[in-house]
Amino acid sequence: MKILVCIEPGHFEYKSSARPELTKGNAIIKIKRIGICGTDLHAFEGTQPYFEYPRILGHELSGELVEADDAPGFKIGETVTFIPYFSCGECIACRMGKLNCCSNIKVCGVHQDGGMVEYLSVPSASLVHGDGLNFDELALIEPLAIGAHGVRRAEIKQGEYVLIMGAGPIGLGTMEFARIAGANVIALDINDNRLQFCKDKLNVAHTVNALSSDVTNQLMEITNGDMPTVVIDATGNLKAINNGFQYLAHGGRYILIGLQKGEICFSHPEFHKREATLMSSRNATREDFYHVISAMKNKQINPATFISQKILFENIKREFNHLLDPENGIIKAMAEME
Repeated sequence: MKILVCIEPGHFEYKSSARPELTKGNAIIKIKRIGICGTDLHAFEGTQPYFEYPRILGHELSGELVEADDAPGFKIGETVTFIPYFSCGECIACRMGKLNCCSNIKVCGVHQDGGMVEYLSVPSASLVHGDGLNFDELALIEPLAIGAHGVRRAEIKQGEYVLIMGAGPIGLGTMEFARIAGANVIALDINDNRLQFCKDKLNVAHTVNALSSDVTNQLMEITNGDMPTVVIDATGNLKAINNGFQYLAHGGRYILIGLQKGEICFSHPEFHKREATLMSSRNATREDFYHVISAMKNKQINPATFISQKILFENIKREFNHLLDPENGIIKAMAEME
């Protein structure tokens, strides 16, 4: 089968490999769609934490189930996706039911080779039924679940002002699930085109350009002087994350979905006097996957909104640099396997 390997930062190479053989407790999926995500882009740039090369990228996937062992309820030939965070089942996080932050976690396409392949072997326990959704929709479940998990962590209350920093695919999905949770969403980004997308496609009422000289004043005006009670970072940008602390209301919650390599820095007195809560949000759970599927089926979210470009698998190497340029207006690129 044909595979695409990120040999080192900035260097892809197509290679041939044997099709995986079925092993105990695993399933084999014929890949049909590969969502290109921020992790893939950062890995290609050489800025992704927890990363080693060479690596086959790709974890936003859907396809056809072609073989399976110990997968009760699944039928050969059905359309599936899967949860790409493989947990040990034994560590303290797993024993608490937090499989998404297992201390020994292996994320497909990050810690182990991913889905830029024709056939992929995954644990049968990770499979998720297609439930009538098409390949494009199924490949979008994982990135949308990231935002859904962050929103669930935030425990948003009806009518709260929620500032979401970053209008990339993860941030956009977070905005959608914050809206579903009843939030008054505020989008913050440095790209006016992305902010216009938030208005036009997601009906976000409040947008702020992070490069403005009066961001705090704008947030004060939008929130009637209170400031947002929830701030969610979906940028993974150190400056943005550090700035987010000053945008938080007293008694508020700050959730970090985005990830970067450096150390965050904030004023302890300012944070302390707010009695603020700081938490990270890592990956997603099966519950979040089902929440996304339900939102799609109930038409609370239109998945087609997010896909701005489709490319063929054999063209990924040639077109990947195009995807890196924010001026090209890419929201979500979806690679198709023939």
